Amino acid sequence: MMFCYHDGEFTPLEKAYVPLSDYAIQRGIGVFESIRTYDRRPFAPGPHLERLLRSAEQAGIEARDMVARIPRIFKEILARPELPEGEVIMKPYITGGDVMENKRFPRPRLYVLVEPLELPDPELYRTGIALQPVAMERPFPLIKSINYMFGYIPVAGMGDVFESLFCPNGEITEASSSNFFLCAGGKLITAPVGRVLAGITRGIVLHLAKEAGFRIEERCPRVNELETADEAFITGSIKEILPVVRIGGRRIGNGKPGPVTQHLHRLYKASIHKWLG
Repeated sequence: MMFCYHDGEFTPLEKAYVPLSDYAIQRGIGVFESIRTYDRRPFAPGPHLERLLRSAEQAGIEARDMVARIPRIFKEILARPELPEGEVIMKPYITGGDVMENKRFPRPRLYVLVEPLELPDPELYRTGIALQPVAMERPFPLIKSINYMFGYIPVAGMGDVFESLFCPNGEITEASSSNFFLCAGGKLITAPVGRVLAGITRGIVLHLAKEAGFRIEERCPRVNELETADEAFITGSIKEILPVVRIGGRRIGNGKPGPVTQHLHRLYKASIHKWLG
């Protein structure tokens, strides 16, 4: 069962609503986070909620008090009798509030959606995925915005493509809902924060890679580097580390998930098990 928290109440998702006067509906203005559970424990809620607050503030939405309430809301959610079995994902959304107000975002709204966790098909970790390059950069990359239109439209109807890959001016920044890593010449290359969203999983992977002795370059890979790249992968809280074997018409490496990607995913899994104790 999916349900939603709003204004002190828990409601089945099909009965929850956002007013038509809200900036989220009228202008697509709002920010959100996705916090998954492992063994029913929210993973990295602190970093996620810190990023939610930064996103709201950079969007001009005052949300400090709202964000401060979310840990308590998470505890209430995880104690609810209607909580779905297995793992869940909790998504706090902060909207701009009513567009009809004279002031800018004077009364933002907080919603927390709760859904069963749906993971990528396990086969994708064995075969790898395809990304579609798009010659644009995600606007306001430091804001985790509710507006994903720019990433969805280019791949609409492309059933064999996992998501878009933003490639402005011959550079590679990020995928539409993931951070992107390129493995080339014994180095891990990934775009710096500022050009891309500060991914929580991205940060963990960089930490693990440094501990494991990998050479790391935080810069935007060039599109022409794909021709000689050994491997590529994307990262995210739900997908963890997912191998990329094709970008547009280019095959990456030998067209199969590579040893670096697989090794880093094992390290990531081990870090989760260690965290769970």
